[in-house]
Amino acid sequence: MFTEAFEDILRDCCSPVTVRAIEAGGAHTPLWDTITESGFLEVMATEEAGGAGLDLAGVLPILCMLGLHAVPLPVGQAIALRTLLPAGVAPPKGLPTFAPALLREGNGDLVTPRVPFGAIADHVLAELDGTLLLLDAHAAQSEPIGIHGDTTANLRWSASHIENSVQPIHGSAPEGSLRAWGAALHAALLVGALARSFDLTLQYANDRTQFGKSIGKFQVIQHQLAVMAEHVAASRIATANAFAAGRTVPALLPAGIAKARASEAVITVATVAHAVHGAIGVTEEYDLQLNTRRLHAWRIAHGSEAHWHEVIGQALLAARSSTISHFVRELR
Repeated sequence: MFTEAFEDILRDCCSPVTVRAIEAGGAHTPLWDTITESGFLEVMATEEAGGAGLDLAGVLPILCMLGLHAVPLPVGQAIALRTLLPAGVAPPKGLPTFAPALLREGNGDLVTPRVPFGAIADHVLAELDGTLLLLDAHAAQSEPIGIHGDTTANLRWSASHIENSVQPIHGSAPEGSLRAWGAALHAALLVGALARSFDLTLQYANDRTQFGKSIGKFQVIQHQLAVMAEHVAASRIATANAFAAGRTVPALLPAGIAKARASEAVITVATVAHAVHGAIGVTEEYDLQLNTRRLHAWRIAHGSEAHWHEVIGQALLAARSSTISHFVRELR
């Protein structure tokens, strides 16, 4: 019920035309206001706080929809934020996002690299020495990473302005919760974008004709489509494991496995998608690039597969499990 209603909103208000307009610097407020007024930002908030009380399993399809529709705003972060704040603490107004890491330099400046949506966010939630901090994004020096249409940015807060720009969040979620959410959220976004890229490629292969028949009839194309489908399915299964029923915050290792598997799928899926489409796939007018550009950005966000493979490998060695499959099944 929630998923269908949310998809109807995105279909009406977040068309590819809207996405392109926001990427070109157009106003994002109408789309943000529509989603905010719909109440979907509160789906994980408790019923006492006016939310729907969804658990991770219930919210996963909604997060995947954000990736499928290439939503250019931090809606997923806003939904997850409700689970990280203490009971009774209202979320801040405006666009929130999550920092992959927060570093304090020798001169006292706070620096966070490659913040998704950092160029347009109003607030940044970060963790430093086990404490969650809510930072005013408008007080930071913002440096876009220079990729077309990408609002990822490096942010820096000067030591002289930190006192008025940082709010500690006491009594919030356990240490590491933000890191786990960052990985799990972007795994879900990747699943949606991977699925959309596959659907567009399958449709194009069925529609495009060569030598008197659709190119999807050729065995070499069918093989490539099958490989794409395998990666999409594996990413979906790994991500579903991270979004366990009965929980509101992901566990770190399942989230890391989901992010690693979905990130690993990006290169193959994006490459095959563009190979099957040919030149049309990279054109501004065609929708495929809206998703494949995000695939590459989200692959890196909150840790690429290389980062999470190391984390998972160290945990596997420490667990001394008899098999990798046993290790994965025992994760909670």
